[in-house]
Amino acid sequence: MLNVLFAKNGTETPEPVKANVEGTLPDWLQGTLLRNGPGMFSVGDTAYNHWFDGMALIHSFTFKDGEVYYRSKYLNSDTYKKNMTANRIVVSEFGTMVYPDPCKSIFSRAFTYLTSIIPDFTDNNLINIIRYGEDYYASSEINYINQLDLETLDTVRRVNYRNYIAVNLATAHPHYDDQGNTYNLGTSMMSLTGPKYVIFKVPCHASADKEKKKLALKKAKPVGTVPCRSRMYPSYFHSFGLTENYIVFVEQSYKLDILKLATAYYRGINWGSCLKFDKDDTTLIHLINRTTGKTVSTKYYTDALVVFHHINAYEDEGHVVFDMITYRDGNLYNMMYLKNMQQNIEEFMEAHKMSSPPTCQRFVLPLDLDRDAPDGTNQVKLTDTTATAVVQKDGAVYCQPDTLFQGLELPGINYKFNARKYRYFYGTRVEWTASPNKIGKIDIVTRKCLEWTEEEYYPSEPVFVASPDAVEEDDGVILSSVISTNPEKSPFMLVLNAKNFEELARARLSTSVHLDLHGLFIPRQDSTKSDQQGA
Repeated sequence: MLNVLFAKNGTETPEPVKANVEGTLPDWLQGTLLRNGPGMFSVGDTAYNHWFDGMALIHSFTFKDGEVYYRSKYLNSDTYKKNMTANRIVVSEFGTMVYPDPCKSIFSRAFTYLTSIIPDFTDNNLINIIRYGEDYYASSEINYINQLDLETLDTVRRVNYRNYIAVNLATAHPHYDDQGNTYNLGTSMMSLTGPKYVIFKVPCHASADKEKKKLALKKAKPVGTVPCRSRMYPSYFHSFGLTENYIVFVEQSYKLDILKLATAYYRGINWGSCLKFDKDDTTLIHLINRTTGKTVSTKYYTDALVVFHHINAYEDEGHVVFDMITYRDGNLYNMMYLKNMQQNIEEFMEAHKMSSPPTCQRFVLPLDLDRDAPDGTNQVKLTDTTATAVVQKDGAVYCQPDTLFQGLELPGINYKFNARKYRYFYGTRVEWTASPNKIGKIDIVTRKCLEWTEEEYYPSEPVFVASPDAVEEDDGVILSSVISTNPEKSPFMLVLNAKNFEELARARLSTSVHLDLHGLFIPRQDSTKSDQQGA
């Protein structure tokens, strides 16, 4: 049953548990892999509807002198505390609207909606681990993040983005530049000029001083803004691209209905149902200069699509190249409702075959256009891609992608190659059959894939960690937390040679581990910011 894998409540392991290491870990692998994901799906007699509703469970795998230690704790968010105190779900989530809400009167709820278009539902940060300055936070896509103590996994405090930067929502997938500065993207709903997307930057040395209660986000500065093309239907986004000189923002055809969201409580519908895919719309691609904050005036666009995860972006001979995982519809979120997870694997795969599998696609934006070229001329001059960009009669540039690979999600790279030309990326192989999930390594040049798989095991998102003296891009290891639907098979941390995908070690655990989403590897003493791998 898939609910064993996805929807069973996870168990905390608050004290470190030493793993049994089979094989040999590289001597240089020293640090902590911090992971995040939904872990609790029922409280008392109440249960969530969607996998992305589960209360956040934070995991750490610490690599120290050839040993591995595991611990986990639930994020002690306000949402967690309220639900546990009431012994029932009392805070609404993405796919679960608590109605009526016993904690607030109808008048209080009405006031909330009149003062803020975005309902103040939750601070359940279950998606990723991000760094601002020298501080680490559990994050999702809402206005709250929760700061973590890396050693104990205790929740230090809740932080509201809106107190420091004018955004109602922000991504859980920021970028870190070579200096360690953090770039992120959010949506401002309440601007007098209409909703807009805001790019902001947090300096690398900013830190939350526990004594003086100063926050890293206090030093956040806006980089630039992009107006939403629709006042009532801003684009949903989960990630974005970064090159040496530009932010790449894809304003996709998967949109948030603001009016529907603002009235969701009264209509008795959940937040997730306020997202809609407009198959007849186009997708706009914005390039924002990282230095000036100004958007490139050329209008780049492509067909309607849905994107959650960017892979990488870079500049090459007067072009901006960016790769991402695309879909032709918005059905992925619908598949993750827990009622669908009650089926056995074969039934689930048959009933929910994706009409649009995840597809790794490359888009290329020429920066210097030849406006005098004949109609229909492909303005992409690079020879290593079939992506096209054609100037239309109105001056806009219509882009068609080059398909790199199909059937891979949760992509990651050697983060030292972020914003640079690269060759390899890694991810979870997604095959909508009853066969086990796999980890894959994609070679962009050969378009071939290396795989790791084992019967009855499910690996999490693979994270690349570079060896200290690496010369080649794939010189390092792949880390992945692996669990099983078979209770007789213990979970383990998998360590692969990133070059050939040969297994170097597995660290078996005597405690339970829950399936997670995203995370970050933090080298010991966090001495090298550029070595951090965000997924």
